[in-house]
Amino acid sequence: MQLKRFRFIKWNSLHTKLLITYWLLTGLGTSLMAGFLLRSLSGYFLQLRQTDLANWAAAVSENVADELEQQNLQRVQQLMRRHGQSETVTVRVLSPQGQLLASSSTEDHRITNWMAVPGMQEALQNQVVQGTAKGVLSGDDRLYVARPISRNGQLLGVLRMSVTLEQFQQQIAFLWWAVMGALLLTMVLCAVISDRLASSFSIPIQTMRNFAIRLGGGHFGDKLSIRQSNELDELAIELNRMSERLASLDQERRAFLANVSHELRTPISNIQVTVEALQNGAVEEPHLRDRFFQTIEDETRRLARLIHDLLDLGRLEAGATLLEHQAIDLQQLIDRAVRAVETRMQSRQMSLRLNVAKVSLIGDPERLLQAFLNILDNAIKHSKENTQVAITGIRDGQQAVITIQDQGPGIDQAALPRIFEQFYTGDPSRKGSSTGLGLAIAQRIIQAHGGTITASSSVGQGAKFTICLPLH
Repeated sequence: MQLKRFRFIKWNSLHTKLLITYWLLTGLGTSLMAGFLLRSLSGYFLQLRQTDLANWAAAVSENVADELEQQNLQRVQQLMRRHGQSETVTVRVLSPQGQLLASSSTEDHRITNWMAVPGMQEALQNQVVQGTAKGVLSGDDRLYVARPISRNGQLLGVLRMSVTLEQFQQQIAFLWWAVMGALLLTMVLCAVISDRLASSFSIPIQTMRNFAIRLGGGHFGDKLSIRQSNELDELAIELNRMSERLASLDQERRAFLANVSHELRTPISNIQVTVEALQNGAVEEPHLRDRFFQTIEDETRRLARLIHDLLDLGRLEAGATLLEHQAIDLQQLIDRAVRAVETRMQSRQMSLRLNVAKVSLIGDPERLLQAFLNILDNAIKHSKENTQVAITGIRDGQQAVITIQDQGPGIDQAALPRIFEQFYTGDPSRKGSSTGLGLAIAQRIIQAHGGTITASSSVGQGAKFTICLPLH
């Protein structure tokens, strides 16, 4: 079943790429380590044999030197046969002139030029030579030592001892196959482990990919569960937060579109009905005609104000509105706002109480004026006649704090968290003149300046808006 699974793996998938990467890295590492160990072991054992052969040759040369001193060649031949075996070890003694004196091999008479044998010329020059070479007669790989036989400073001859490497090579070959078998088994185990490890990464990533595709398809609000104590789990948590946020934004978008449609439909419908009435004869009656024209004018202004607010809110939320950064005197800014609403307040017989400290801040004066006017408009609209609106402004550390308090009916606690939402209005029938965007625009302007705006209220005791703006 495991092989069948691998057969259908997509070669360009993340799982396959991770699997091949882990497997190749593991295989490369184990292969390099195995090669290093084999080479090290081969060199170590070869050096060990070379040392043993050199010690053995040194001991034999001492015995041969004693017999050569007495010119006992028969005894030398006996020593050669005792220490030499035709298949594995070969021992030869040559005279200082390069002639064969004794040998453990019975076929040495076939050799006519002993000076061409590796190591002989150096040994005749009183040098000890060792190394590997082909056998003189057998042609197999052999380890040899050629050393001069001296006594009292006189060169008596040369001893050449060689041993076949066939057994050593067989041992190395067996070790090589054993290592290769272990390496193959290791590669198989690494493939299984790499598959598990690759799956532990690729399956969660594939799950998150499918989750992201569903998000891209508009399926907001889904939950992603990745049970791993690593960065993937943290990424899953962030994706879930994004899903929740997208679901909330989608809901807000739907509500926004519904509210926009409602707000645009109402004045357009009123204008359409009024125009139809004029077309049907109301234009002939002066009192009806004037009233209908006034209705068209009012609804047109309302529609223009709504469109202006929508565009303004859209630019603020998209960050397309560039804010000016200049020094602003808070007293002068509040005075401008008060002068703009003074006539309306007088018409409702409302008074104003100002207590604004000398505070200077950095921002866009026109945008901040718009925010203050929207809040004051809300306070005037919901206040009763013969009441008072209080405005205070102080410096609190590194920020300016402005409060606008009215004496209206107040805001219900259930509605308080929603007053900054787009199109939210305390008039469910939406028959008032408000578009429900004033406080939302004010909030976006304050936030664009790095500040905050909050509202507090108790029913029957008015509403209080608190604005905090950084001074730098």
